[in-house]
Amino acid sequence: MHALPHDHTGARIKRLRMERHLTQRALSDLSTVPYSTLTKTEQGVLPASPHVIASLARALRVEVATITGQPYVTELRADELDVLIRPIREALDVYDLGPDPDITPRPHQLLSDDADHLLVIVRAGEIKRAAGEVAGLIQEATTAAHTAGTTEGWLLLASTYRTAYDVAAKLGFNDLASIALSRMDWAAERGSDAVVGGMYRYMRALTYLREGQYRTGERLVALGLTTLEQADTGRERDVVTGQLHLGAAVMAGRAQNRTRAGSHLDQADEIARGTGEAAEVHWLSFGPTNVAVHRVSVAAELDQYEDASRIGRAVTMPRGWPASRRSHHHAELARAQMWTGDLDAAFANLLSARKAAPQQARYHATVRETYAGLEAAKRQLPDSFLSYGSWLGA
Repeated sequence: MHALPHDHTGARIKRLRMERHLTQRALSDLSTVPYSTLTKTEQGVLPASPHVIASLARALRVEVATITGQPYVTELRADELDVLIRPIREALDVYDLGPDPDITPRPHQLLSDDADHLLVIVRAGEIKRAAGEVAGLIQEATTAAHTAGTTEGWLLLASTYRTAYDVAAKLGFNDLASIALSRMDWAAERGSDAVVGGMYRYMRALTYLREGQYRTGERLVALGLTTLEQADTGRERDVVTGQLHLGAAVMAGRAQNRTRAGSHLDQADEIARGTGEAAEVHWLSFGPTNVAVHRVSVAAELDQYEDASRIGRAVTMPRGWPASRRSHHHAELARAQMWTGDLDAAFANLLSARKAAPQQARYHATVRETYAGLEAAKRQLPDSFLSYGSWLGA
């Protein structure tokens, strides 16, 4: 029995296509997705790659989340995460109302420690905990920033907005993630920090990457790099600059531009040799390891799955590297190995993604698409494979 009988990605694509009265051939022509790929994806025989999903979303004039089925409401409800979203939305809505008379904020250092702690636990994969704590901290930091009017206060508020973005994006609430980003930019401008401004443009570029709007994403990367030129020279600026190049590399890969992707990777690699491992700088996990795992992602985006698998197997993640990044890497490597036919290794990496950061893996679109691809491969897999599908809610 198929593990995804009711509403897998292919079924959603077919339903959307028929609602628009399009034949498979017509949608193939509109999206430039090969006809055989489209038909097999609709049947559930082939998993949908991010490039295919984005191309079809543009042709069908829907958001990528409509095709992927995000947010995964049933699982969110089962994990009691759905009730944590509304307080975050409400906290983001009061950004410009000034101090709340019912809130007496704690001293700046205590708020700053809590903001840093939230960034740490997100990277540890503890999404539910971060989701439960961030709304209250945003409200307190909002009042503190308006009351003090200092650079430090505004940048602290920007940090809490960044955590709200991280939580929303990881749980598939892309509209809420966009709102959080706009608030982050608003606070960063009041803090007059070029590095935070560059980070904002990096994160905003990622939202366009997810939606398949690569040209806009590339423009944001260029703007981010220009913004960073206004920052003081040093490791902090170098780290954010390098991370922008990594984001741009994945964007170019998904746009099937191998030359541009390679150029951005090489520039990031050169910067990483100077910074070394800098996982703690703005918690971007930048450094040689992050460059290596992005090479895996870019190769996979370019459909060079053998290369992605080979590079991925050689990556050694340093002790203490953030669990969220480890989980993401295992998910990307699993996708590449699935396409090369190495199904056992692919499933092993799905298990590793779950072990590293279970809450993140459960809501990761790549994990779900890879699982669906393995299930459709018609190969004998261990009983734990079906158990994994039950855990995903498949």
